[in-house]
Amino acid sequence: MKLLILAGFCALAYAPALTLPLLEDDYGNLAQSQVYGPAAGFSALMHDPVFRLRATSYWAMAPLWQAFHLAPWVYHLASLSLHILNVWLVFGIAAAWPRMRPAAFWAAAFFAVQEGHQEAVMWFSAINELLLFLFGGASLLCWLVAARRGGRWGWQVLSAALFGLALLSKESAVALLPLYLLTTPAGQWRRTLPRLTPHLALAALALASIAGSHVVSFRFADGSFSLHAPFWITWPRGMARMLWLWGWLAAAGIAWFRKADVRRSGWLALAWMGISLVPYSFLTYSTQIPSRQTYLASAGLAFLVGLALSAAALRSRGLLAGAAAAMLLTNVGYLWVRKRAQFQARAEPTQQLIALARRTEGPIWVRCFPRNAYIAQEAVHMGAGRPPSILIWSEDEARRRPPAAVFCYQEKK
Repeated sequence: MKLLILAGFCALAYAPALTLPLLEDDYGNLAQSQVYGPAAGFSALMHDPVFRLRATSYWAMAPLWQAFHLAPWVYHLASLSLHILNVWLVFGIAAAWPRMRPAAFWAAAFFAVQEGHQEAVMWFSAINELLLFLFGGASLLCWLVAARRGGRWGWQVLSAALFGLALLSKESAVALLPLYLLTTPAGQWRRTLPRLTPHLALAALALASIAGSHVVSFRFADGSFSLHAPFWITWPRGMARMLWLWGWLAAAGIAWFRKADVRRSGWLALAWMGISLVPYSFLTYSTQIPSRQTYLASAGLAFLVGLALSAAALRSRGLLAGAAAAMLLTNVGYLWVRKRAQFQARAEPTQQLIALARRTEGPIWVRCFPRNAYIAQEAVHMGAGRPPSILIWSEDEARRRPPAAVFCYQEKK
């Protein structure tokens, strides 16, 4: 019953995503999945030093395109389904983690409706964040179950295998490693560390792959990621933004309740947040971490809020009901009213271009488009079934190939 309620919260919060069109990068990623997603593309994918650590996204995208082609609601439903599974994992991890057990349901409920990580759920191309959490969270849950059952090797092997899939979902999955120790009582670390050996070996392989791609990876070449980035600004800013508003109120509530065990658990939740944000603190294009990249860290925020709500339940049911209702209304309302409109506006340029390509027989002169040329080409190819060559990008080319139509994006007021 609790799992069904949590799934209902997910649907209530993120139902607006089901009516959104695909966004700009979705078309290019779906096109690339046709190369890397099928079994025949496995070798090419594994030999690609940049994209092999995003393999699970292509494996998920390829069959969806083959079965449904351009049906945006299918892709958004896939993201929402993964979010539901991840919410259940938050519930399971908290229930298996003695420190978080009292907060399990409330933490999962908050994670279900939390708007701070909305891009991971509402933008299909951010499916790698959902898959990282799915496999990483399942691995961590197996780790906790193994510890509870005396280190059963079957659960440990399954944990390592799932961690390997997390590493094939996104490079930042390496940040999961400290979470295995975070969920282990400090007095048991010496006995636990040998169990972590397979995970460490897999992480070392992933790091070696990242280091080997340094020369060819656009993520390094374009300067968007650097160890010289101002992480001393990005990390604390990311923590402060994530905590606003409910995290700060939860921390204040935990301090006010004056229960030592809840406070210690609260510090662990904050540590989860801080560890999960570290990989994204070395981005150079912004000192503000994008919302999709806070998805794993949001579980730590959910634990913190869940601890405060579970403590409030012991004090006053009225206080609990009021706080829970306020969280539900503010998060769901923000997603329905503000974020849905933002994503609609974000999709509009490619939707206008696709619509023009569908009704135009000849070349199209693209005079102004707020995205790069690759996005326009893949949108026309995947969305309208037209070859990218129909797009004209310069006046000289327009003289040589007279266009049948001219496209210049006009933002809707």
